[in-house]
Formats: sequence, C-alpha cells, structure tokens
Amino acid sequence: MAPDSMPIARALSLPRSERKPWLEVLHEWVITVDHKKIGVMYVLYGLLFMVAGGIEATLMRIQLAVPEARFVSPQVFNRLFTMHGTTMIFFVAMPILFGFANYLVPLMIGARDMAFPRLNAFSFWMTAFGGLLLYFSYVGGAGVYGAGSAPSFGWWAYAPLTSPAFARGHSTDFWTLALLVSGVGTVGFGVNTVATILCMRCPGMKLTKMPLLVWLNLVMGGMLFFTISPLTAAQLMLMIDRYLGGHFFDTQAGGKATLWMHFFWIFGHPEVYVLIIPAFAFLSEIVPVFSRKAIFGYPIMVAATVGIGFISFGVWAHHLYTIDMPSYGQAFFVGMSLAIAVPTGIKIFNWLATMWGGKIWLATPMLFCVGFLFQFLIAGLTGVILANAPFDWQLGNSYFVVAHFHYVIVGGILFALFGAFYYWFPKVTGRMMDETLGKWHFWLFVIGFHLTFDPMHIAGILGMPRRIWTYQPGHGWAIWNMISTFGVFVQATAILIFVFNLIHSYLQGAQAGDDPWDAWTLEWSTSSPPPPYNFAVIPEVKSRRPLWDLKHPEDPDWQYE
Repeated sequence: MAPDSMPIARALSLPRSERKPWLEVLHEWVITVDHKKIGVMYVLYGLLFMVAGGIEATLMRIQLAVPEARFVSPQVFNRLFTMHGTTMIFFVAMPILFGFANYLVPLMIGARDMAFPRLNAFSFWMTAFGGLLLYFSYVGGAGVYGAGSAPSFGWWAYAPLTSPAFARGHSTDFWTLALLVSGVGTVGFGVNTVATILCMRCPGMKLTKMPLLVWLNLVMGGMLFFTISPLTAAQLMLMIDRYLGGHFFDTQAGGKATLWMHFFWIFGHPEVYVLIIPAFAFLSEIVPVFSRKAIFGYPIMVAATVGIGFISFGVWAHHLYTIDMPSYGQAFFVGMSLAIAVPTGIKIFNWLATMWGGKIWLATPMLFCVGFLFQFLIAGLTGVILANAPFDWQLGNSYFVVAHFHYVIVGGILFALFGAFYYWFPKVTGRMMDETLGKWHFWLFVIGFHLTFDPMHIAGILGMPRRIWTYQPGHGWAIWNMISTFGVFVQATAILIFVFNLIHSYLQGAQAGDDPWDAWTLEWSTSSPPPPYNFAVIPEVKSRRPLWDLKHPEDPDWQYE
C-alpha cells in the first residue's frame, strides 16, 4: 500500500526514514479533494465541537441541579444555552452526518469520488470556518459597548432579543455570520450529494437498486436546498435591521417580531428531518446485515422517506400555536404534524419486520440500533402529543419539550451515529473497535440518557418552564433536576469510553479485513481502508445486494427481483 493511502497509525509504524514530515502530511489533508479524507475531517470536526457542546450542557445541568443555585450567573447561563444549541445542531450533528455521507455515498454507488471534488473541499472549509466564527465571539463579541462575549439570546434567536437594544456588542453578528458562512457550505454539500447520486452511479445501479443509505441521503441533499434558504434570508434581514436601518422585525417601526419565528421554524423543523433521515439510513444498512435478512419493504421505505421530505415542510407552525394564529391555521398544522408520523411509523415497522425471524447478531452496532428503535418510538409518541394544539398550549414552553427534542436528537440521531461509528470504523481504518468497550459504552450511555431526559418529562408536566436559569424550592422539580444532572455525568463517562475506544482501536485494534461483518454493499468489496481511487475497476451490479451476488453465485440476489 502506498504511503499516501496509509492510515496514520500504520505510517507511524514505518522506519523513521520512510515517514513523511508531519507538516507535509498536514498540508496534504488541508488541500485534499479526496472525498474520504474530507469525510473524515467532517467527522473529526464534529467530534471536536461535540466536546465543546457537551461541556456547555454539563455546566448548565450543574446550575439546575438544585434550587437557587449560583454556579454560573444568568448572563453566563444564557450564553451557554445559546452556544450549546447552536453548536450541537449546526456544528456537531450536521458535519458528522455530512462526513459519513461524503465517505460512504461514492463507495456505495461504485464511484471514484464526488461529482465536484473541489466544491466538496470548499463546502467543508466553509462549514469549518463558520464554527470558528461562532466561537470567536468569546473573544471578539464585546464590541464597542463592552457588553457580553458569546451570544445570549437562545439558539433560535427570537426578535427582539437580537436587536441592538437587547444584544449590544458584536456577538450577534458573529452568530449571524457563522450561520451564513456555514450555510454556504451546507448548500454546496447538498448540490454535490444530489449530483453525485444522480450522475455517478456505476453500471447497472438503477435508482431502484441503490442502497437505502444512498436513497435517504439523496432526499436529505434535496431538502437542504429548501431548508437553508429561509434561514439565510432571515439572517440577511437581521443584518439589515441591525446595520442598515431596516425594520423587518422591529414592531415599533411597523415590522413584525413573529416574522422571524416563521422564517426560523420554516428552516428549523425540516432541519430535524434533515438530521434524522441520515440516521434512518444507518439503521437501514445495519439492521439487515445483523439480522441476516434483506430489508423488508424496500419500495415502501423509499416512498416513506420521500413522503417525510415533503410533509416536513408543512409542520413548522406547530412551534407557534400560542401566537396569533387562526383556528383553521392551527387545524392545518395539527393535521400535517400528525400525518408525518405515518411514514415514520412505517419505517419503524419495516425495521422490526426485518429483524423478525432473522438470525440477530447483537454486536455493538446492532445494540445501538435497537436502542434507537425504542427511544425514537417514545420521541415520536411525545411528538404526536405536542402536535395537538391544546396539549401544546399546556406543555409547549415546559421541560416536556426539552425532553422530547433530546429524545429525537440524542436518543435517536446520536444512537444511530454511534452504531454507524462501530459499523464503518473497520472500513475507514482497517481495524476493529473493541467490542467489550463498545458494550460498556452502550449500556452506560443508555442508563445516562434515561436518567437525564426521562425526568424532564415529569418536571415539564409539573410546570417547570424552559429557558430558566434557576428556580425556587417547593415546586417538586428539585429531585427530577438532580437525577437529570447525575445522568449527564453517566453519559459523559460513556463518551469518554467511546473516545478511548476510538483512539485505542485506531492505534492497536485487531485487523479488520475487507468485510468483517459479511455485509452486502459495495464499500465492503474494496480494501480497508479503501485506496484513493476507491475501485481499480468500476463495478457492475445486478441487484440491491451486489456482494451477496459475488459471495453466492449459485444463488444470486438479482434472480428474486
């Protein structure tokens, strides 16, 4: 294997005379247009920001552990709150999911790279620069007024909290520019993903024969065009309001504060599905392999995904039931919010049907997928509760919503991501992750997750409002907040085990071979890690499980299609 394609761990094992200078290696990664290296950089970038976002969340939970705490000031709490939400959505979940798509999609469709390699590199660096801009606010956000550092208006940035009267200094501008810049990278990634899937598939791979991961990322890439645009428009209007005398959101000058809310949630709720659809994609590849069965209902799974993509753009205003909205408007958004549960439920039943009667192998990737199924089911049920306007009037500004949202993001997306890490790590590095450490990671994270977020449902039903810095004793909230804070430290322990497992396995893990899971898609037909060109000869496929056809020529999968 050429040194250019070696993992760092193997390169370090070479004699010193054969090693490349580290500056030269760093330069190669900075200027690379290889989709695999860009995918790895997306993932590492997201993991770095996950540490920052996790620290911010831990500090907030310590503050809320007991009534009338003074661990951090109200101003610091608001900054932690804003930075945590912005970081986790824009600079953790999105980059990591984009990184997996970058790495896997060309390999799974038998291509040698993305359709536009330079645009791919540009998209990553724009996303990376956006995250750095956000955190530059800690040192450059005070501005001429000397007020504040990081933004403190909440990650949704409702007007008029972002107006100069309430957000002095430049922290708001750093936040706005960070999302504008990263949004350019996001749209570039979406364009590249759609073009790659539609134009770069290998011979024989019709749309009806694409792996489900590719199908779901195609839908996700298309959704990005329409989700980022409203947010970008709102950011530009905010900059005009702050610096050019505009009054889009200034109610005293004829503007409308709720206009920002509509623009933000036209982005914000489809964005949840932009994140969850790639998580669905991971399950759709992992569950069949570890059940030793083909996915149940492939056409229905594709149709359900497309349905989710369309319906997701009609649900945003269920975040706004308590503002001035006519009853027929509320009825429409209640109906749409309930309707989106149907294709989502179809997916859950299809995964369960795939497992039913299969020879289930409960390796670590499958454990995380099973955890996803249980927790995302609960997230969906609480989402149906909140979709009903009367329930939402009661619970919409309570910790019940915080619990629901984190059940989706952590209990759903993060569990699927961990499953994907354990499943595709051997392909990326050529080494297996440690199964014992993986199971410790899973069980501690499951326990910590439920200790953290289950009590929030109860605290919300008891009336604990969202977005509060502290609270008085005697409301019945203290015990639930103490349990939640304890759960955060259990989760943090699980994350430390995961990080140790990543590093230890990368340096000393057992050799994986090309196909350690006996899988069926094309990425497992090449070496681990793949060469820079992916495939020496572009493959030709006849079915949805091309590796099955190679391993079992006497019983090819295509004869059943």
